[in-house]
Amino acid sequence: MDESAVRQVRLEAGATGSAPALLLRPWRPEDAAGVAEAYRDPVLRRWAAVTVRDEAEALRWVRHQGDQWAKEERLAFAVLEARPGGGEGRLAGHVVLKAPHGAEPEVGYWTAAHARGRGVAPRALATLTDWAFTAFPGMTRLRLMHEAENTASCRVAEKTGYGFDTVLPAAPPEFPNDGHLHVRFATGQARA
Repeated sequence: MDESAVRQVRLEAGATGSAPALLLRPWRPEDAAGVAEAYRDPVLRRWAAVTVRDEAEALRWVRHQGDQWAKEERLAFAVLEARPGGGEGRLAGHVVLKAPHGAEPEVGYWTAAHARGRGVAPRALATLTDWAFTAFPGMTRLRLMHEAENTASCRVAEKTGYGFDTVLPAAPPEFPNDGHLHVRFATGQARA
């Protein structure tokens, strides 16, 4: 997929009875304030792999996402609430496709505190997953990993068709706790 096509990706996830539709698009520098606000949440900080303490760090994080887009190593999307008429509303979360051309492509996500409990993560992840299998036709499976104690991530994985595969033993210092590996296969692909 060429970079200009990838950078123009804009995905939509439908509304639910209690939540607006979602827009997924590549991160932009103007999203830094929303990222800094999201990372003030202790729940997000507990599970996040990176630390963002202020708006300057959030801007570096956003720019890093753009650098990774350019290399097609990490295709990260800001998840925004859609406004009536199609405009962009408040930042609701983040979804990412890591190593889309690699042997072990992986997805990840987080949800801003104000948006939890409204199906943001499952809708955004399902949208990203469907797009990934379409945009990268050779992709046959996607991995999703989270800490074993993160039961909310386990529920999101199951809701979006990522079946539990195995427990991943802790590997300190990078992974100090046991984890779960979930896998989703492209439609029509047999489980390995």
